[in-house]
Amino acid sequence: MPLYKADMHIHTVLSPCGDLMMSPQNIVEQALLCNINILAITDHNSTKMCKIVAEVAEEKGITVIPGVEITTKEEAHCLAYFYNYEQVNEIQKYIDEHLPFIQNNAEKFGYQLVVDKDEMIIEEVDTLLITALDVSIDKIEQKVHEIGGVFVPAHIDRPKYSILSQLGFIPPDLRFEALELSRYTTTEEFGKKFPMYSKFTFTQSSDAHFIENIGDAYTIYNIENPTLEEIVKAFKNQDSRKIEGFGNKAQS
Repeated sequence: MPLYKADMHIHTVLSPCGDLMMSPQNIVEQALLCNINILAITDHNSTKMCKIVAEVAEEKGITVIPGVEITTKEEAHCLAYFYNYEQVNEIQKYIDEHLPFIQNNAEKFGYQLVVDKDEMIIEEVDTLLITALDVSIDKIEQKVHEIGGVFVPAHIDRPKYSILSQLGFIPPDLRFEALELSRYTTTEEFGKKFPMYSKFTFTQSSDAHFIENIGDAYTIYNIENPTLEEIVKAFKNQDSRKIEGFGNKAQS
């Protein structure tokens, strides 16, 4: 079964903390340089760049999984991945209903741009996207699964905006397909610090906000083809699909 290298936490120019160089073309070109086969676009509280990056990536033979990084009421960051754009539209509607309107200050927080494949600006989003939704993590998890998506708490090892930093623990009734580690640790290091969570499935991604950070951390999947369906099977060690390993430039 083939091996696929995946970086499933990528921000674009739409995220206010994302560098202006994070355009579809630049993201895809850097992924090619890093031999990345699968990307997930996960901007803060918005999915508006997913399809645009996917169209550019398809021309280069790279798969893009549409996703989003949602900020919960507790200010914990959680990744959600989706199988189709009907699901994407549904989660975006939910986010829009629960994201309080705070006017973005581009000078303070950064620009929030939607650009096309030719890097032409087609929209500037006014609502500050790094604001927390007014719903809790358990309600967001339930909504993601109700839609049919995949729920993964983000960079759980980080001292800010992670489920462990904000809640202090992982609720036993929270349903998730995997837990994401940042590029600043390894599964071994995390396991020593939090042995009670070693039974769970982990992924690792770069959380890239700058072009040079794409591929800084990644997960290698032993799967039949580069789809979310196959990745979820790997999370479950189902039908001989599995996570083959991790890569982490910061730890190498």
